[in-house]
Amino acid sequence: MEPIKPIGFVRGGRERVFEDGWGPVVSRIELDPAVFDESATMGLDDYSHVEVVFAFHLATRTCTGTQHPRGNTAWPPSGILAQRAPNRPNHLGVSVCGLAGVDGLTLTVHGLDALDGSPVLDVKPYLPEFGPRGEVRGPAWSRELMRDYF
Repeated sequence: MEPIKPIGFVRGGRERVFEDGWGPVVSRIELDPAVFDESATMGLDDYSHVEVVFAFHLATRTCTGTQHPRGNTAWPPSGILAQRAPNRPNHLGVSVCGLAGVDGLTLTVHGLDALDGSPVLDVKPYLPEFGPRGEVRGPAWSRELMRDYF
């Protein structure tokens, strides 16, 4: 397998980590013209949302075991694979965000919880058919953590 290389970068939005209030954040994904020609985004504006895979490029720590989510000892320790913290072994983030516009190789998005300068590894249209089927469940602490996230 070849190494994964960025296909673009997040521009604008937040420059530093603040874990809540991502809903109104507007940013751009500037796709690399060395990777794509402008036809790559044809039809993308028919979608309301995109799924973005990106790198937590400022993450410096790695957890391979358990930690309290956000360091909050009121919440139980959970394995890194049971949370969405940025200090994962590969520092990868995945986010579904609103697509506000497509202009050539520039996508304007809202609610993308990636920082300015984050390398973008992939963009996919969000299709509800790929969403969960049946009941979705999670621990109570995750609902509390996400209460103000978006």
